[in-house]
Amino acid sequence: MTETTTEDFHLLSATAQPIFDSVRALNPNEPEFHQAVHEVLHSIGPVLERRPEFVEHAVLERLVEPERQVIFRVPWIDDNGKHQVNRGYRVQYSSVLGPYKGGLRFHPSVNISIIKFLGFEQIFKNALTGQGIGGGKGGANFDPHGRSDAEVMRFCQSFMSELHRHIGEHTDVPAGDIGVGGREIGYLFGMYRKITNRHESGILTGKGIGWGGAQVRTEATGYGAVFFVQEMLDVHGENLEGKRVAVSGSGNVALYAIEKATQLGAKALTASDSSGYVIDESGIDLGLLRQIKEVERGRIVEYAKRRASARFVEGGNVWEVPADIAIPSATQNELDEASAQALVANGVRAVAEGANMPCTPEAVAVFQAAGVLFAPGKAANAGGVATSALEMSQNASRQRWNFADSEQKLRDIMADIHHAAFYAAERYDVPGDYVAGANIAGFERVANAMLAQGVI
Repeated sequence: MTETTTEDFHLLSATAQPIFDSVRALNPNEPEFHQAVHEVLHSIGPVLERRPEFVEHAVLERLVEPERQVIFRVPWIDDNGKHQVNRGYRVQYSSVLGPYKGGLRFHPSVNISIIKFLGFEQIFKNALTGQGIGGGKGGANFDPHGRSDAEVMRFCQSFMSELHRHIGEHTDVPAGDIGVGGREIGYLFGMYRKITNRHESGILTGKGIGWGGAQVRTEATGYGAVFFVQEMLDVHGENLEGKRVAVSGSGNVALYAIEKATQLGAKALTASDSSGYVIDESGIDLGLLRQIKEVERGRIVEYAKRRASARFVEGGNVWEVPADIAIPSATQNELDEASAQALVANGVRAVAEGANMPCTPEAVAVFQAAGVLFAPGKAANAGGVATSALEMSQNASRQRWNFADSEQKLRDIMADIHHAAFYAAERYDVPGDYVAGANIAGFERVANAMLAQGVI
């Protein structure tokens, strides 16, 4: 993503504009971070008018500045004996509601702008869950794709040799994200135990079921996005039965969004990776997709080679496929204005962000202008971190909940998030605007706590 100019952003309120200008001046060449801050500041203008105490006590000025930013070297040795060096990050953004909570992302695109954008978003997402967790994010510009298990293990051990200084079950609890799944969490947890000589199950979430993990944690982000769509449709007397669903990505979020949409009577048609996408008019065969992506760690083209009803579109845009529901689940800014226009032209009814900020601001404007139900990532994909908080609760009490109970808790949390966003939008006279509603509901919870705890 290239650096944005002043003209790329709408003017903000007289209160918010100087804050945004300061953010850009203090954080140059960080376009993803600027975009995330601007979206929130744009949404909460009405709150600042009604709640002048937030302005008087400089809540926003404090909120846009992370409490702590850690950048560190990650040296490791590959299978050929060659020394490699990557850069690691952990941004601890806000602990006003609880310990910092947010995933670790291992991907070549990772930089400080992306980590800060994700951490800033995490503040409000976590607040929406009502689970008492703060906001943070971390990762490294390491690409686990194509690396052996031994190489991934050595990288994770080196990464944790520094990260362990900054985390703790009452301080900061990382989880997985892009490039960090069960394998990586296992290696990270093992190294933490070795370094600290403590078995603190609550230090990481997304662990294996047999060693402190929680039921439904793996499925939670994808399931939660579909539950949120279900809630949006229900408000309008509709449901998922018979709906055509387009999903981007083929990682954890996409897989389980496909699974839950199918279970609720919809037909999931697509999956993608960086090489292109597959469309299967018979509905995605989840077992085959899992075999290719999770077991073989192969490319999406293999799905079409093994499935007669599917075809592969090399380098294609998954959003050209006609669908009633779209769930972008790959990465930030993957769905642009032209893609949004194509979806609208093909009759899309609802869009839920499974990934973090996958829709550009221009795309969001297209959806909202067309009356499409649009769920921003901080609301729609909050199921993952919500279930991480449930995992923390189980670790602290040494309890284990079964799958059905855990899924029902997730469903209830997503319904609560929908309720909070929906009614916040109504209270501030922007009915149906889930972007504004989610930002306002999350911001008010954080800002009220900041006022109560003083200037710290």
